[in-house]
Amino acid sequence: MPFQPHPGSIRWRMHFHSPRDDVYRALATGEGRARFWAESAKERDGVIEFRILGYPPFEGRILERDPPRRFALEYFGSRTEFTLEEDGVGGTDLTLHAEGVDEPARWEMVAGWVSVLMAMKAAVDFNVDLRNHDERRTWQDGYADN
Repeated sequence: MPFQPHPGSIRWRMHFHSPRDDVYRALATGEGRARFWAESAKERDGVIEFRILGYPPFEGRILERDPPRRFALEYFGSRTEFTLEEDGVGGTDLTLHAEGVDEPARWEMVAGWVSVLMAMKAAVDFNVDLRNHDERRTWQDGYADN
């Protein structure tokens, strides 16, 4: 199967050893998102204001909440949905599906989602923050960081 074969679409899966409720909380709360995704990602009236180093602040509207199974939002112009399934042994399988991704930015977003998901796994499963929190060392400067 070709790698990321569908134009305008990104799909990734990630396994967590943590329970589904913990994984969902990381996605669906400002405190959870700030542990791995953004310097801050507070929600107000169904809109998340993301503050990510190297980017101007931007907003993403929450499109769906179905705790602890599904969370969807607008993110950089795409509809991004996270589906969470129990793995049968206390962990969680997460599927990310971003649809309507701007094709010129798609490959950057493919890589960006790997970075976000790996940082999420480190935060949720191991309580480790992989980000450097340094404005001089951002994605735009060639650093693998969120």
